[in-house]
Amino acid sequence: MITLFPSRLSRAVLCAAAVCLATPAAAQELNLYTTREPGLVQPFIDAFTKETGVKVNSIFVRDGLAERVAAEGTRSPADILMTVDFGELILLVDRGLTQPVQSSTLAQAIPAHLRGDKGDWFALSLRARVLYADKDLGISAFTYEQLADPQWKGKVCIRSGQHPYNTALVAAYLARHGEARTEAWLRGLKANLARKATGGDRDVARDIMGGICDIGIANSYYVGLMRSGAGGPDQQKWGAAIKVILPTFEGGGTQVNVSGASVARHAPNRAAAVRFLEYLVSDAAQKIYAEANFEYPVKAGAAVHPIIAALGTLKVDTLSLAEIARHRAAASRLIDKVGLDE
Repeated sequence: MITLFPSRLSRAVLCAAAVCLATPAAAQELNLYTTREPGLVQPFIDAFTKETGVKVNSIFVRDGLAERVAAEGTRSPADILMTVDFGELILLVDRGLTQPVQSSTLAQAIPAHLRGDKGDWFALSLRARVLYADKDLGISAFTYEQLADPQWKGKVCIRSGQHPYNTALVAAYLARHGEARTEAWLRGLKANLARKATGGDRDVARDIMGGICDIGIANSYYVGLMRSGAGGPDQQKWGAAIKVILPTFEGGGTQVNVSGASVARHAPNRAAAVRFLEYLVSDAAQKIYAEANFEYPVKAGAAVHPIIAALGTLKVDTLSLAEIARHRAAASRLIDKVGLDE
């Protein structure tokens, strides 16, 4: 008698073999949605693909990243969501557009206050909020609280208070000192402005060189862009004209903004996405961050660009970025209340 159907055991063996044959190899591509400029992202992509063979499809989303991913829903092809600002990263988490990742590689490389406690977001590079100052002032140390000191009346330059860099600083101040003290500080800062809060961070250096103001708050990586000549000869002069101080909060450290990333909630290539995040905190990738845009690596001990290293040792404030994010809406309201940008 010929048996047309295999026994239960042999059928299980055949099915197992079929599954093994049908299951594809680990994902050989992933989809990256990013608000970072393409020129800054491509070096990481090229290096990752060269090392792993995984192709990265990069989609640049200038505005509305959360809205796009939410609209795509479960059909979204996004694997990695990368942002240039941690406020937008926290927004993605709050809207349920990310998923947690448990990785010893990421946990060991990234300090706890620079990643989500559930593994739903990770900082990848840092930009310190530093003081630009006239070299003749002889300043060697400074606190953010001193920006409101009357001795600087008519001598401070900043960009718009509502810019995310400054909103984050005010939110950190609010988290530390409470609403009443923060409002008083903002009023003191407004009284000290040498001109309207406008322009960009590099304009602060330009206006110090031009004698419009004596000090100002701006990001550290602009120092690298100016002094390296990447921004042209005029900006190189602006960078050379200022002294840069790493200010701190009273009893704290230096405020940082971060670029970061999360694994998308419906990532079709999750394993490749986690692998990409782990690559981004490797020594090789952290060096690329330092060289491509003069940012501080998030990983302790990773190489810092010489121009940035010359600014001194960065002591990052340990206030949780998630805590700062919770105060950003209130910070924005206070900035409007005191008319900082008027």
